[in-house]
Amino acid sequence: MSQSPVVLEKRLYTAVATATAGRDGRAKSDDGLLDVALAPPRALGGNGAGTNPEQLFAAGYAACFGSALGHVARAKKITTGPVSITAHVTIGPVGQGFGLAVELVASIPELPREQAESLLRAAHEVCPYSNATRGNIAVDVRLA
Repeated sequence: MSQSPVVLEKRLYTAVATATAGRDGRAKSDDGLLDVALAPPRALGGNGAGTNPEQLFAAGYAACFGSALGHVARAKKITTGPVSITAHVTIGPVGQGFGLAVELVASIPELPREQAESLLRAAHEVCPYSNATRGNIAVDVRLA
């Protein structure tokens, strides 16, 4: 069963970035705030002298998921205290190509475990990254 692509009801913001020379180049945003050297990690035979697409995806997903969790908490009138999300993004072979797997680990030390896990489940339903990856890659969400 295939799902139809999501159609946005309203466009709130569009990020624009350009990468040159693939994994051995640079990635820059149109506003100049992001400008990073790219290099394959040592684990993939590179020199590790720059960031890589998996690190960028991990940083984006962790930040987005943390914001989604904050959004859900505010809607439920829950004060979370400090929250951190660590994203582990793994690349590996899938058939003739490559795929990703993600593990999101949340630290919400000031909330009872059951309440924190409930917020994680709700955040996973509203996070744009979670919605974009659902059904395409394995995403494991857990409390530290």
